[in-house]
Amino acid sequence: MSPLRHILSINVAQASPMVIEGRTLMSAIRKQPVSTLADPARIEVHPLGLSGDDQADPEVHGGLSKAVYAYPHEHYAFWQTVRAQAGVTPWGEAMPHGLPGENLTITGLLESNAWVGDVLAFPDCALAISEPRRPCYKFAAVMGFRQAVKMMQQSAYCGFYLSVRRAGTLAAGETFEIIPGPREVSVAELFKARLSRR
Repeated sequence: MSPLRHILSINVAQASPMVIEGRTLMSAIRKQPVSTLADPARIEVHPLGLSGDDQADPEVHGGLSKAVYAYPHEHYAFWQTVRAQAGVTPWGEAMPHGLPGENLTITGLLESNAWVGDVLAFPDCALAISEPRRPCYKFAAVMGFRQAVKMMQQSAYCGFYLSVRRAGTLAAGETFEIIPGPREVSVAELFKARLSRR
């Protein structure tokens, strides 16, 4: 039986000042849930992203090919453990949805089974997998410990960017189907290939 593929949470943020290692910069990585299983508000999806979501650094997250960022909830247990080991949070404390910076906290689709060009078909919109996330110093800052970037690189728990094939709306709790693309490279393979070229 295939795993349930659905949205647990939709998360957005406005760009705001963030101090990292003494430097102040604008970032919208600190996402907050705006649609949850308890309150599944409908969020508009536009070609350049979600309503209410800023993209402060378009080179990292933004534009048509990186309009929406999805992250598998299956990786949350790993990050909860390593954050507790690093002394950032108490043991057993749940990690809030959106903390890794994702717009969509999803279940049922991991990087090894996410193929570039596959389409996630939701009831009222369609999103195509475009590329893996490349972790940066802002990710380490929100996760609360410097080794977070290295741990994402080693684990390949990177999540993936989505382009908007069909604009519409999304809500937490919605399921999605996968419409296969050419299936030439998976998100996990592309992530590892890009790391090896650095």
